[in-house]
Amino acid sequence: MQLSPRNNAVIVNGNTVNGKTADIAITERGSDFYFAICAAMTVSGFCFIALAYRKQRRDRLFHYLTAAVVFVAAIAYFTMGSNLGFTPIHVEYSRSNPKVSGSYRSIYYVRYIDWFITTPLLLLDLLLTAGMPWPTLLWVIIVDWIMIITGLIGALVDSRYKWAYFAFGCFALVYIVYQLVWESRIHARAYGRDVERVFTMCGSLTTVLWILYPVAWGLSEGGNVIAPDSEAVFYGVLDFLAKPIFGALLIWGHRNIEPARLGLAIKDYDGDASVHEKQRPHNGTTNADATGNIPQASSAV
Repeated sequence: MQLSPRNNAVIVNGNTVNGKTADIAITERGSDFYFAICAAMTVSGFCFIALAYRKQRRDRLFHYLTAAVVFVAAIAYFTMGSNLGFTPIHVEYSRSNPKVSGSYRSIYYVRYIDWFITTPLLLLDLLLTAGMPWPTLLWVIIVDWIMIITGLIGALVDSRYKWAYFAFGCFALVYIVYQLVWESRIHARAYGRDVERVFTMCGSLTTVLWILYPVAWGLSEGGNVIAPDSEAVFYGVLDFLAKPIFGALLIWGHRNIEPARLGLAIKDYDGDASVHEKQRPHNGTTNADATGNIPQASSAV
């Protein structure tokens, strides 16, 4: 029997979930694109891990954070390429365009699970580069989670109330953009020109791309304007630029920056002299037995 080279994920898994069928869903081409981005994410992750081994273990923080981002994204894109991780939601706006005509559209909740994990890691990459204090860092991550969760709720709502959640998410995004283009950028300047350069480069890329995500949301989950295949391309290109390309620029920018300069001095067992000092046997005139007791000299009878 000859194996077919075609991608049959859409046929095998189908568009029916929980008794509802999505008649506005990806085709084989959309599935192929999702799998292509999955491959790009996977290759990027292994490259970042390989580059990490050129650094001391205590200096691999940014490599590991960035590799985690693309590996999580790879799993999400494999899921979407397999036509899984979605639920059919009744569209608010019915369109006459045959590519988006129908009653139920595939909404990929797995995309938001990906973002819930990866966007805080991306913010960690940026805010740790800027040397921001931990309270600010944690608060920005909480605001980021608000943005992602409200986006997911809005995507799953089938009435005009979805746009209220969209507005909440946009307000959260405005605060994150403020942190990246103003407060954190100024903070990064204090650590030297090279730190400011890498933060400005990666922070500017993130800011521009993240502003485009609400546009993609409004055209796909929100307004049902573009087809799911076009949605795959829109989000896929944004994610590719925001994760593998961002990661490559960040790691390249950090090549000569030691994390200790940014307040990230991490101890390593191999380089910790105090640990080896404790393990080194001590030679003295008095020997202790296995229980730690000093043997007593026997008295003559």
